[in-house]
Amino acid sequence: MTTPLRPATQVDAAPTPPTPGPPRRTLDWRLRFAALSLIWGFSFLLIKVGTGAFAPLQVTFGRLLFGTAVLAVAMAVKRTPLPRGLRTWGHLAVAGFLLNALPFSLFAYAELTIPSTLAGICNATSPLWGMLLSLVALSEDRPTRRRVAGLGIGFLGVLTVLGAWQGFSGLDATGTAMALGASLSYPVGWIYVRRTLAGREESHLALTGSQLFLALLQLTVVAALLTDLPSSLPVVPLLAVAALGALGTGLAVLIQYGLVAEVGPTTGQMVTYFVPVIATAAGVGILGEELTWNTPVGALIVIAGAVLTQQRAPRGRRSTPQP
Repeated sequence: MTTPLRPATQVDAAPTPPTPGPPRRTLDWRLRFAALSLIWGFSFLLIKVGTGAFAPLQVTFGRLLFGTAVLAVAMAVKRTPLPRGLRTWGHLAVAGFLLNALPFSLFAYAELTIPSTLAGICNATSPLWGMLLSLVALSEDRPTRRRVAGLGIGFLGVLTVLGAWQGFSGLDATGTAMALGASLSYPVGWIYVRRTLAGREESHLALTGSQLFLALLQLTVVAALLTDLPSSLPVVPLLAVAALGALGTGLAVLIQYGLVAEVGPTTGQMVTYFVPVIATAAGVGILGEELTWNTPVGALIVIAGAVLTQQRAPRGRRSTPQP
């Protein structure tokens, strides 16, 4: 649930929108920023509720179905044309797998055995993975002492959350690994998008909607092969899945594009740092999940490290220009 801003951050869906000039908005950007933080923060609670009645792949299918529907309506209203070219659609299919189908499914499977609070904190490690990968895959992304320090601090926070000094006792290793794998999938996907889809003539809404649609097709096939139709449709879990897709995937993408266009990616990406805080508060306050001291302390350390990894060197000190 991460932000579509850089390869180092988590985003749900599409390439970074351009920032031509701040459009006029009827709702102050701070209110939209708060709304986006709440939507993404509560997504982990909604996943937990959904997996209480449906198989993880079915939760992901529903999430993509409702999210794609929201973007399809937005595309129809704006009369946005679809992308052209088989190659473009092939790249979008890979992006849909790495940025949507895979991480959404991994988080859903993870929350069968780990608390939603832990899943939300694992999601905050995406900037850490992103920086580590970008140093290898993106030649123009040079490390600085501050960013390297942030990487070390961030992973120290992960060890604090997991209680490494206790031998990780009480945690499900498989579920935790899945949540961390989902967080890793986002920057992998964004590096791929940056290399294959950056600078396209199509609108970002068209690319995002098409990407989600292709991810939906992938989940349709996989869920049909690996799961049985649910015997019942409990109202609360069904509403949770619908909200997860319509709000946490569809509407959230539209809100974030507006934020980035108005206030820029640096401010827009700060949503990422509020998500684990809200996810923890929702899990403890609503689901009654247990909270030990190392969870909030570790989460704050992870966020601090993630913030440092996003710091760029001053322009005069860069050895190569940033894209």
